[in-house]
Amino acid sequence: MKRLNTEFAVGLFVLAGILCLGYLSIKLGRMEILGGKGYEVYAIFSNTGGIKTGSAVVLAGVEIGRVKSVSLENYQAKITLTLQPEVKIQEDAVATIKTRGLVGEKYIEIIPGGSNEYVPPGGRIRETQPPVDLEDLISKILFEKI
Repeated sequence: MKRLNTEFAVGLFVLAGILCLGYLSIKLGRMEILGGKGYEVYAIFSNTGGIKTGSAVVLAGVEIGRVKSVSLENYQAKITLTLQPEVKIQEDAVATIKTRGLVGEKYIEIIPGGSNEYVPPGGRIRETQPPVDLEDLISKILFEKI
């Protein structure tokens, strides 16, 4: 009987560990289960510069959303963003692709505009700036003597 109680306790401990691991994986991976809160907008870039699904969307240094998808549309990159419901993006805002540090992760920064009109859910951020290509910049400095 004592052995059965010990096996039952170990089984419960292992099950609790698996549940905790699953919860932490979802939270740390910032995954959404059963749909996410917020609304979607999209932007068209000439080059993604390596941005991936799940990358951060930042406004004034504060994370306000995530990249939902990256796809090709008319030979340009269409990036769909999921933003928090309380955040409103002005119609003349600019979306730029930035890098944390010299070779860090890529993220999208939203630079607010001055318009009184906002991008509606499913709408498009019209102004975009592709990322700075570090290799091109270095080659220009070395070979063209800027």
